Amino acid sequence: MTSTIMIPGAPAIRRVSHGAGFWVIASAFLTVMAFSTVPTPLYALYQARDSFATVVITLIFAAYAVGVMASLYLAGHVSDWLGRRPVILAAIVTELLAAVLFLVWTDVPGLLVARFISGIGVGALTATATAHLSELRAVTTPHEDGRVSTIVASFANIGGLGLGSLVAGILAQWVEAPLAVPYAVFAVLLAVAAVGVAMVPETVERQEERPAYRPQRISLPSASRGVFVSAGAGAFTGFAIFGLFTSLAPTFIAGTLHEPSRFVAGAVTFAVFGSAAVAQLLTARMSTVHQLRLAALLMAVGLVTMATAVLVVSLPLFVASGIIAGAGVGVQFRSSVAVAASLAVPPFRGEALAALFLIAYAGLAVPVLLLGVALAVLSSTVVLLGFSAIMLALSVWASLAMSRRMTSVARIPR
Repeated sequence: MTSTIMIPGAPAIRRVSHGAGFWVIASAFLTVMAFSTVPTPLYALYQARDSFATVVITLIFAAYAVGVMASLYLAGHVSDWLGRRPVILAAIVTELLAAVLFLVWTDVPGLLVARFISGIGVGALTATATAHLSELRAVTTPHEDGRVSTIVASFANIGGLGLGSLVAGILAQWVEAPLAVPYAVFAVLLAVAAVGVAMVPETVERQEERPAYRPQRISLPSASRGVFVSAGAGAFTGFAIFGLFTSLAPTFIAGTLHEPSRFVAGAVTFAVFGSAAVAQLLTARMSTVHQLRLAALLMAVGLVTMATAVLVVSLPLFVASGIIAGAGVGVQFRSSVAVAASLAVPPFRGEALAALFLIAYAGLAVPVLLLGVALAVLSSTVVLLGFSAIMLALSVWASLAMSRRMTSVARIPR
C-alpha cells in the first residue's frame, strides 16, 4: 500500500506503507552504521602510505567518537519535534559528505574531519532510527510487544558496524584503489538509502509551535548513583573493547601477528560485532541477572584469551578472543542499558540513558587514545596485556555489581 503526498508547487512524493517503511529504515540504519566502520581495515594502508605514528590512528578514530558524543548531546533528541524522517535524511546526507571527503581529502587532516563528520551523522541517526522503527512497527502490528523492532534495531546497529569493516576489507583486498573504492561504493548505497527514506511515512506529528531548542538533558539517578556507576563502567568497558577492534586491532594483526591481509582485518572486526549481535539475540529471554553473570564470564574468558594470544603470537587465538569478548560486550551493554533504565523514574529515564550513552562513547575514545600514547613508548605486547588486565577487572566488577543490585531488587516484596 502506498500513498501520495501533494505539496503545492512541488512534484508529488509517493510514500510506501508503514510496513515497507519499517524495512527501508532498517536498511538505511544498517547502511549508515556499516559506512562508519569502512575505514577500520584501511588504517594500516593509510599508515603505510603516509608513515605516521600509530597514535595518529587513535586520533583519527577518536574524532569519530567525539562527533558521535557531540551529536548525541546536541541533536539526538530533536526528531521528537522536527520529525523522524527529516533527521534521518539529514544524517544520511552528513554521511554522504563524509564519504566525499574520504575520496577527495585523503591526508591526515582530511581523515580527521571526515571521521568527525561521520560521527555527527551516526549520533543523530541512532536514537532517531530506533524510535522510527518502533513507531512504524506499532502502526503495522499494534498488538505486538515491541520485541521485533528492538531486535531489528539492534541488528542494524551492531550488525552494520561489523558488516562495514568486512565489505571494506574484501574490497581493499581484491580491487584496485583500495583507499577509494570502498567509499565510492558506500556513497552510492547511502544515496539509494536517502531516496528510500524520503518515501517512508512520518510518525511524529509536527507541532505548530516548535519548542525552544535546548541540548539533550542529562541526569544521574541521585538515589542509586553507585549502581549507575557500575552500569556506566559496563558500557565504558564494552565500547573500549569495540574501540580496540575498530581502530588498533588491524595494525596489531598486520604487525605483531604478521598477517597483512586487509580481508582478515575486516573479517576479525566483523566477527567481533557479529558475535555481539548474535549473543544479544540468543540471550533475549534470559533475566537481566543471568545476562550479567554470563557477560562477566564471556568477557573474562575473552580477555584472558586475548592476553594469551598476545603472549604466544597466535592469530587464531586473537580472533577467538574477539568473538568471545564481543559476545560478552553485546550482552553486557544491553544489560547495562536495562539497569540504568531501571534506576530512573520514567520522566527522567531518557536523561539517564543519554548519560549512559555518553559514558559509553567516552569508552570508545579515551582508552583508544591512551593505547596510542602507550604504544609510543611501550611494545604492543605490553600495551595489550595491560589493556586486557584493566578491562578484565573493570568488566567483571561492573557485571557483578549490577547483578547484585538486580538480585536485591527482585527480592523486595511487591
